[in-house]
Amino acid sequence: MRIAIDAMGGDHAPKAVVEGALAAAKEWPDTSIILVGPEDTIRSLLPEMPSNLSIRHASEVVEAEDEPVKAVRRKKDSSMVVAGRLVKENEADAMISAGNTGALMATGLLIVGRMEGIERPALAPMIPTLDGKGVLALDLGANMDATPENLLQYAIMGSLYRKAVHGVAKPRVGLLNVGTEAAKGNELTKAAYPLLENAPIHFVGNVEARDVLRADCDVLVCDGFVGNILLKSLEGTAGAIFSVLKEEFTKSFLSKLAAAVLKPGLSSFKKKLDYKEHGGAPLLGLKGLVMKSHGSSDALAVKNGVRQTRLALEHNLVGAISAEIASRKGAE
Repeated sequence: MRIAIDAMGGDHAPKAVVEGALAAAKEWPDTSIILVGPEDTIRSLLPEMPSNLSIRHASEVVEAEDEPVKAVRRKKDSSMVVAGRLVKENEADAMISAGNTGALMATGLLIVGRMEGIERPALAPMIPTLDGKGVLALDLGANMDATPENLLQYAIMGSLYRKAVHGVAKPRVGLLNVGTEAAKGNELTKAAYPLLENAPIHFVGNVEARDVLRADCDVLVCDGFVGNILLKSLEGTAGAIFSVLKEEFTKSFLSKLAAAVLKPGLSSFKKKLDYKEHGGAPLLGLKGLVMKSHGSSDALAVKNGVRQTRLALEHNLVGAISAEIASRKGAE
């Protein structure tokens, strides 16, 4: 399998991206890693060049502040766009980027192409849960608005992803809502509920935000506006909790002793909530596999992004989603 990585995407690019790609190339010698970006810059960061690691030169960079669609259309030789073109032209089986999310979405739609039958691709990151298994949530920011039919497609794609990539035999699909009763919610969730009930998925009903971390479902469905607020709220809360704990545990000698005793447990808890362990979120609904890594990804997160991408390719995720959507369309 061949995976193109946008070497210039993310807060710590290109150094962290190159280090992570090198680690992945060593870990999985059967996978061809293609680093996309300024060749001289990338080579200067590589202490060695494994046979399964190569460089594709790209002279431009999509910046975080760039307007997504304009950047994709004007910066045709940017690392992100060139990586997308490699997927479209079948020179790579998948691409990974930690860069501008909106631009990556535009790259997926304008360069890689939308899957037939899918109205709106969705960003589907894993939200860490207390049991360590996580919940796949979609959409978490690719589209601010959604229709009930969009939520139905998100549910089907998310269920297939958890089956194929994570080996969950019967993924529980929940609809993010303000209450568990079927009649609760706004017009969108009320209209989506019966569609999900009759879909070829294991729908478990509405799930409240306060129960997400308890892993009451394996797939959580929502529109991108609500989903992104949920994600940022959880990230902010987790950051605040660990900040307060650090402050309290360094106040006195006794608190420092207590911190030493609790450190293994706290470290384990922190790891459960760490995005670096999951590595990447797929943009589901495209003709090719496009993975979005966290903007703050370090080398470990990049390596884990390659691991997630390998699993999706091994289980033919894009083909499975395409076949399911086609079969539903034919049955209508």
